[in-house]
Amino acid sequence: MPDPVKVYLTFDIEVWCGGWKDLDAKFPASFERYVYGRSSAGDYALPKTLEILDRNGLKGVFFVEPLFAARFGVEHLATIVDLIRAGGHDVQLHLHPEWSDELRPLPFPGANRKRQHLAYYTLEEQTILIRKGLDLMAQVDCHPIAFRAGSFAASADTFRALEACGLGLDFSLNEVSADSAPDLRGQADFLQPSRIGAVKSVPMTIFRDGTGRLRPAQLGSCSVAELEGALESTRALGIGHFVLLSHNFEMLKQGRSSPDGIVVRRFEKLCKLLAARRDEFTVSTTAMLPTFKANSQKVSLPSVGLPATLWRFGEQAARRFIG
Repeated sequence: MPDPVKVYLTFDIEVWCGGWKDLDAKFPASFERYVYGRSSAGDYALPKTLEILDRNGLKGVFFVEPLFAARFGVEHLATIVDLIRAGGHDVQLHLHPEWSDELRPLPFPGANRKRQHLAYYTLEEQTILIRKGLDLMAQVDCHPIAFRAGSFAASADTFRALEACGLGLDFSLNEVSADSAPDLRGQADFLQPSRIGAVKSVPMTIFRDGTGRLRPAQLGSCSVAELEGALESTRALGIGHFVLLSHNFEMLKQGRSSPDGIVVRRFEKLCKLLAARRDEFTVSTTAMLPTFKANSQKVSLPSVGLPATLWRFGEQAARRFIG
């Protein structure tokens, strides 16, 4: 019988204001939506995620973006971190560097223009931004050991910067994201845990859907049948880890605070399955790491059947119809 698969339920936690104009006017409502997602049905952003995890006795790995707090105040970052830590969940570091030109003083010369991805910054600039993120987290008594670049858009220099900042664990590699470390393609392992210099890398789980296309294991873009099938396939292949991605706003309808019932039910079903099958799937944190390969080895990708993918197509059509 295969060993249990270590399953990492990872969440990127971030606040956006729908653009970069009138930030001060937009921030209060944006913070309410992205952090709480309040509606007549309840709070379906971060609180609902935490509620479902807690109800099933599961722990998540929450990558929290702190740079916004340098503009709007660390008390807002403290609110987010305290919500997560109240349930004993794992809090780690996430960075969207396009906040850097909003900071005062500017973190480095040349930070006065928008650059979306961390890979667009020099090694020195990346190091400064990661240290700034760590400092902001320290101000709310949080000391991350792991990192994920915003939009998975790391570069080879990101791993050098992480090492310089004392962070030895990264979750930034994503095989199907073109922005994810293009300068490491053909060198780093984008499919299984490995080492990149002194940094341990845990890549995003990718599976082959029922049409043969590669797909990341993301809550908002896979049916529960696909996620269950990918988990089953991962275990059958003897792959030791499975990384799922979600966000604090992923159970909300696009651009609104009302809940997306399809995604909510999807997450509830997934968590219920994982809770019921703990002997096969061990929901893990950064305190329970997978095995890291010294050398890249060709591995088979998990795959799912066509019915699971057709179910997603049906859900997508229903979500468009429901609005």
